[in-house]
Amino acid sequence: MHRTAADLTFLKGYNDALVMTLARTLRTFERTTVSEATGLTLQAVSKILTRLMDEGVVAPAGVRRPAIGAPAGVYELVAGSRCALGAHVSRRTLRMVLTDLAGTVLWSTVTPLPPDFTPGQLVDTMAGLIDEAGRAHDLSGRLTGVGIGMIGPLDHAAGTVRGAHRLRHWHDVPLVEFATEALGLPVHVDKDVTAGVTAEGWRRGAAFRDAALIMVEAGVGAGLWLNGAAHRGAHTNAGEFGHTVVELNGPACVCGRRGCLEAVHDRAVERGDLETAARVLAVGVVNLLQTLDLSHVVLAGADLLAHGDVYRQAVEQALRTEVPRADWLTVDLSLTSLGEDVIAAGAAMQVLDDRYGIPGLAPL
Repeated sequence: MHRTAADLTFLKGYNDALVMTLARTLRTFERTTVSEATGLTLQAVSKILTRLMDEGVVAPAGVRRPAIGAPAGVYELVAGSRCALGAHVSRRTLRMVLTDLAGTVLWSTVTPLPPDFTPGQLVDTMAGLIDEAGRAHDLSGRLTGVGIGMIGPLDHAAGTVRGAHRLRHWHDVPLVEFATEALGLPVHVDKDVTAGVTAEGWRRGAAFRDAALIMVEAGVGAGLWLNGAAHRGAHTNAGEFGHTVVELNGPACVCGRRGCLEAVHDRAVERGDLETAARVLAVGVVNLLQTLDLSHVVLAGADLLAHGDVYRQAVEQALRTEVPRADWLTVDLSLTSLGEDVIAAGAAMQVLDDRYGIPGLAPL
């Protein structure tokens, strides 16, 4: 299959991206809506909308005729005009999704990965799934690129996997460079949990400002969304939640320390004690809340969702009984509504943000 990315050159700058971000979050909108939300003049909004319509990403959607005053043109995002592929790399499987410009999942598939897979094996598997997506959907002129939600530790800024835990062949792998050359498409790489929390931020809007996505899937991690944007930290490696110590002199962890939350959690799972495993995770969540004062916690990951009620109940109990002044320090707790697609979908949304939005900007 010949892979051709969509033209990525049309955005004229910050203001165009700002209007696209607003269009993504509203079903329909008018010039005045954009002006009030962005502070742009009506004349500037008109020029931006003309450019976006010329590119086919925004279209007229009729006219609103108020009882008093002049009719107003209504516009809408052309969601199907652009799309992106997202990949979720776990230690066991590769999941890929296709999303449109609004972040709607159009196609999803999952396939096993070889044990202790290499970078070459991963990219070859991705290429096959990209071809499969192309057979299921016409991607010509619409495909923006491929996002990869990858196991950490990971240097997002460099596009390099620094040493993925439990994977021998992933030490200082320049994944962005390698995958871009092999796939012939623009590639964006981020930590799996950061991609996942991005998906939640897209779907939940401006109220989702200080939050964490807690993932349990062959490991434990946390994607952080602080002040309405993804938080990656000084070395873009934030989110190693599973490698915070909860038991001094506890079991050895793959990271080299002892008593890490992930190791204590997994020990309980291995002996079939799921309630204790969920309780360990709940203790970690309360620790995170005490550190960051979050308002939302989203639970995700294939291993967690397979027992979603057990994990949710354990965390709910901890929030009620272990958070000081829980009547004041309230937290919204939920399971992800995107199910096992959340990481891959978030990776695709990050690609679309890079090209047609403002990366990390919370919806207006």
